[in-house]
Amino acid sequence: MKRRAPLTTALLALITLVWLFEALTGAQNDTNQLVALGAIVPGTLGDVHQYWRLVAAMFLHGGWLHWASNCWALYQLGTLYEILFGTRRFAIVYFVSGVIASAVSAAHLVDEPAVGASGAIFGVLGAFIFSISRSPRYRRQPWTRSLISQLVFWIGLNLVIGFSIKYIDNFAHIGGLVAGLLLGFLPHHEPPPPPAESVIDVEPRYDHYGSE
Repeated sequence: MKRRAPLTTALLALITLVWLFEALTGAQNDTNQLVALGAIVPGTLGDVHQYWRLVAAMFLHGGWLHWASNCWALYQLGTLYEILFGTRRFAIVYFVSGVIASAVSAAHLVDEPAVGASGAIFGVLGAFIFSISRSPRYRRQPWTRSLISQLVFWIGLNLVIGFSIKYIDNFAHIGGLVAGLLLGFLPHHEPPPPPAESVIDVEPRYDHYGSE
């Protein structure tokens, strides 16, 4: 995976290192420490003007389950997207969607800070739909319809969960998703086709606690 999906590997390693630092310092259970490390806070785009938080918050998580679920989803989605469409396109989708998700979250926060990579992951989910359906190479593959159906199902399910459970920041999810859908329309050059065994099934699941 490291050779075929280097950015996904690097993101997982960095997110894990940050989470280990949070765990060792107790930051994952301390709102003030999370804010100091870069959590999205009310006023990030207004009174505070700390725009670096839009990126920093993507690498922070509120607990081990939050970290584990996002890493698992990133591993599945990021690996497949990067293999199929290349590292550069994956980087654009991931970071642009993540920053937009953070900005949307900041615009709607009232009091609770927000952290997490799920806004960027929702962006990858959204980009997948149009990237595959518009791809001359992949859109007629036998696995395409099944994959898109799974992606749509998991998007719908997680949005319903987000509206049903307190503290889940669905504004970030929707912002990242819309950004990803739009980025899926961008023209792109596809890398050489991967080996057949590298095309994997995707069933992402998210568990969020007081964060994106």
